[in-house]
Amino acid sequence: MISREQFSKEIDGIIINAIREDIGDGDHSSLACIPASAQGKAKLLVKDEGIIAGVEFAKQVFAYVDKDMSVETLIEDGSAVKHGDIVFYVEGASQSILKAERLVLNAMQRMSAIATKTKLFVDLLEGTGTKILDTRKTTPGIRALEKWAVKIGGGENHRFALYDMIMLKDNHIDFAGGITKAIHKTKTYLKTTNRDLKIIVEARNLDEIKEILETEGVYRILIDNFNYEDTRTAVKLIGNQCLTESSGGINEKTIRAYAECGVDYISSGALTHSVYNLDLSLKAI
Repeated sequence: MISREQFSKEIDGIIINAIREDIGDGDHSSLACIPASAQGKAKLLVKDEGIIAGVEFAKQVFAYVDKDMSVETLIEDGSAVKHGDIVFYVEGASQSILKAERLVLNAMQRMSAIATKTKLFVDLLEGTGTKILDTRKTTPGIRALEKWAVKIGGGENHRFALYDMIMLKDNHIDFAGGITKAIHKTKTYLKTTNRDLKIIVEARNLDEIKEILETEGVYRILIDNFNYEDTRTAVKLIGNQCLTESSGGINEKTIRAYAECGVDYISSGALTHSVYNLDLSLKAI
């Protein structure tokens, strides 16, 4: 993953762009009927069940829109919530609350959905020693939010983007002329460019597992679209030479069985691309 500093920059960029997109040259609905001096208070109301996520992000949004707004937090990120719960109160200029409202809700509803699904997967893996990973299958422009939500739900982040880890997948391998060539070229590139990046290599069958193991320096092998039996065999072949990761359409029904094959990680794009927003609303008091 990227550094904390870079992650913070990503979050700042999301807020700046989202507010620009939503407000433009002014929130004319509020400007038309609410005095600039009017003060107000609102509550973040839960109308669903799941894991709440995005509270800290909401605070950053409110602070960006108007540093004089204050937030009283009742429920922290990562907590289980139910219909009727109040997550926080926000108080300040009524116009400012309304400017921030849609970004806060859009982000928190999606982040909470992702955290809720992640927690489900984490619970299914309990006791196996296997960890759940997200992927790059995220919504363009808000990846940092979605990966933050995975962490809140108890999951782990895979690489953030194309620049913070080497991942040699099937197309890289085929374009490079094979696994061994792809790995050797990668090592040369990292040495030449003085980069310290971990290398993950995807394997499509057991023969490719064996070929990867002939070359040192691979951080993790991606065991992609293997059945249970072949996954167990692959884990035994790899042993302690590097870490293992299963992927490929793994869902709630199959995740436990793959974990019991002994893999270190399971990655799932479904954590971020197949969720339904948690129902939340910001209500004036």
